[in-house]
Amino acid sequence: MRKLQMVDLKSQYEKIKVEVNASIQEVLENNTYINGPLVHQFQADLEKYLGVKHVIPCANGTDALQIAMMGLDLKPGDEVITADFTFAATVEVIALLQLTPVLVDVDLNNMNISLDGIRKAITPKTKAIVPVHLFGRSANMDAIMEIAREHNLYVIEDNAQAIGADYTSKDGSKSKVGTIGHVGATSFFPSKNLGCYGDGGAIFTNDDELAHKLRGIVNHGMYERYHHDVVGVNSRLDSIQAGVLKAKLPLLDTYNKARQDAAMKYSTALGVNTNIWVPTICDTCDCHVFHQYVIRILNGKRDALLAHLQSKDIPCAIYYPIPLHSQKAYADTRYKEEDFPVTLQLCKEVIALPMHTELDDDQIKFITEAILEFV
Repeated sequence: MRKLQMVDLKSQYEKIKVEVNASIQEVLENNTYINGPLVHQFQADLEKYLGVKHVIPCANGTDALQIAMMGLDLKPGDEVITADFTFAATVEVIALLQLTPVLVDVDLNNMNISLDGIRKAITPKTKAIVPVHLFGRSANMDAIMEIAREHNLYVIEDNAQAIGADYTSKDGSKSKVGTIGHVGATSFFPSKNLGCYGDGGAIFTNDDELAHKLRGIVNHGMYERYHHDVVGVNSRLDSIQAGVLKAKLPLLDTYNKARQDAAMKYSTALGVNTNIWVPTICDTCDCHVFHQYVIRILNGKRDALLAHLQSKDIPCAIYYPIPLHSQKAYADTRYKEEDFPVTLQLCKEVIALPMHTELDDDQIKFITEAILEFV
């Protein structure tokens, strides 16, 4: 059996090295390191894949979120609602822009932002909602957009973990996750479903005026060299990373299908045990692309299982061990522990298993048998 890894990028690279190496060599030979042809080609390819009018590449996923908020002209003190159970980048950019983060609980069944939590958190100062499509599963965008329309709010999709996922609206139409709100942001961190070999990110929108502003912001506020029309930042996707992403993008659906197949095998094996909650897998849609495969251990032995798996050299991780409202940087007297019962429960129960495109049956069998023998 091959060595187990949380993410096996080396094996993935071996299958696409000819295409990736050719893209990198093209950049090196043409000396087009910043904003070169491969950046524009990847941008056009991604726009076509997502079915969105505008993709604005940038340096990383955190920048993508920040620039999206800058483009919407949110002002210091404006309130932005987001989930308590997610990675810190989502709330980090809200605080950096001197906006007011408003953290709400999540849903126990899908770990995405609670719709009731959003409704209860809205005040006259609320200006935006940031749903996070956690672990690769789409949030309930129909309901979130309905709430936003009712209260005249922006929706900024944090799509760092769910690129390629499809959302099926209640009218039967399908859209790529990240393209439904007013603006979406994603990360191309190496371990993502579509990852480069360094840092990278992108912003998506169908709004022409907003797209124009975002393109200026990512490049020091310039549309013409040395003419700074808006306050901007330095956040550009470099050409080498764009070349890697251009080589990988045609394989994204195949990669996501491999993740879904692995998730199905995990859930089939582990779902027989009543002490283990496994994620729901939908046979008729692609709303979950399994950036992470996360289970919940319901008998209070999650930490003991973690140690057991580590003793067998099975990589695993806790996403996330500490809720954002308990982090020193984001603590606030507005928050009470009783406001976040689901988040606090998840922090004690969740454990992420190896998930990547190269998982094979022997590896999944070894992992699931080790879990079942302990649980």
